[in-house]
Amino acid sequence: MASEELLTCYNKGCGQKFKLDENNEGACVHHPGVPVFHDALKGWSCCKKRVTDFTEFLNIPGCTTSFHNNEKPAAPEKPEEKPLEKDEVIEVNNQPRKPQPKESVRPSDDLPKVALKTTVTDSLKSALAKQKEAQKENQANKNSEDHGDEIKVGTVCKNSACNSTYVSESTNDERCWHHPGAPVFHEGYKYWTCCMKRTTDFNEFLGQEGCSSGTHRWVLTEEKKKKVLCRYDWFQMGNSVVISVYAKLTDPNATVIKANSTQLSASIIFGEASSFDLEISLYGVIDPEKSEVLMSPTKVEIKLRKADIGSWSNLELKTTPPKTS
Repeated sequence: MASEELLTCYNKGCGQKFKLDENNEGACVHHPGVPVFHDALKGWSCCKKRVTDFTEFLNIPGCTTSFHNNEKPAAPEKPEEKPLEKDEVIEVNNQPRKPQPKESVRPSDDLPKVALKTTVTDSLKSALAKQKEAQKENQANKNSEDHGDEIKVGTVCKNSACNSTYVSESTNDERCWHHPGAPVFHEGYKYWTCCMKRTTDFNEFLGQEGCSSGTHRWVLTEEKKKKVLCRYDWFQMGNSVVISVYAKLTDPNATVIKANSTQLSASIIFGEASSFDLEISLYGVIDPEKSEVLMSPTKVEIKLRKADIGSWSNLELKTTPPKTS
């Protein structure tokens, strides 16, 4: 029967399955606003809750109730290419380009990594001192969350991009398609590090199907809460590539950032014992001895000195996996 057909709600923050004849004004709890990313914090414009972990952001409970909506949002319109008018002339600059310098041979990725020179701003030192005092005052009243073993029906899987909901024990037998990588927002593009499918539309980004399969994760454990996904961006200027990791209140004593000529490793500890790990095979070659790190209250800035003159088309070197017969 048509009334028994399960439909998907496309309201932001809902994603529940529902029957048309059971839809009512209070059935859907969702976010009517837009996503907001500021420094390392993530949230919705319609409510005040802010988190640092991208998975927790996707699971922030909705703040508004209404009817479920089974109409899929329209894809963003692509700008139409304007055809050339009759007799229109395209001017081409025929000035000869300067010859590009020869690139040196890429060093081995297995060379030892060295710790990059680090500078901590006075504002971060002051903010960390205040945080330490606040932690001492709150320690006596700190309560740990007890999730218990019971999983409630309707609980949404916490793996990124998996919208499956818990129905019964049999739900655990289903394959969980999700993104194990980190979200990246760079020059207007949004994508996951695990599959690199780029889009400019946020709803389209959230709707990307997972690229890896595994088991569902119904509860965010304390260990998972500590390992978070940080937004990071990069740009280049002259002979340097700068990576900005938006981690608030980084601990300089616990954070380790190392590099060799082609590889960068970062383990950033920030906030209240949150951590973010970053491993990058760099697109170009750098000079680790002339590279440095600047830590401020809202971000970690990793400034890598290029070994060769020239522009990088990407931050990471992408390798094509060998074909299997």
